[in-house]
Amino acid sequence: MKKNLILILCIICFSNCKSSKRAKKNNTVTAQHTNIKDHPNVPADYEIIPREEKSSRKKESSKSQADYIIDYALEFEGTRYKWGGTTKSGMDCSGLVFESFRNHDILLPRISRDMAKKGTKISLKKVNTGDLLFFKTGGRRNSINHVGLITAIRNNDIEFIHATSSKGVIVSHLNEKYWLNAFEEARRVL
Repeated sequence: MKKNLILILCIICFSNCKSSKRAKKNNTVTAQHTNIKDHPNVPADYEIIPREEKSSRKKESSKSQADYIIDYALEFEGTRYKWGGTTKSGMDCSGLVFESFRNHDILLPRISRDMAKKGTKISLKKVNTGDLLFFKTGGRRNSINHVGLITAIRNNDIEFIHATSSKGVIVSHLNEKYWLNAFEEARRVL
């Protein structure tokens, strides 16, 4: 458990809390924290669940890890957009994905363009629920700046949850012209 806390702390310290602004340079840790909740980058509502409790939760049903991650992400549907946000009071796209995976012990980078370097790149024909979709949107079409989590695949259409600046956390369809034109790649991290 202590190793997990140190790993989480290191990842949080080295990741940037911003979703699309340039990253700070050379963040280093010079002291170890014994309580992760004391760290300034950890949300106040962060909950540490003992490993025994987590494993008993998993035995309760036959859901896959992707199903649990998706269910958690869907709890944020309707949450307003907040740049850099990771809570029900406000969420951005990478914050939604970061929190949904972190809640199930999978630590991803906090920024969408850095998330796009993790896992395995896959074709749209091979995507499953729980995979990530990456986009180049708006005036920043030269780099990935948006991410969504695939929630369902129905009738040759991919549904994904993400946070938009205009509507907050919503479920969209990849077949929508805007998202299809902005689509860059899909990646599997599970």
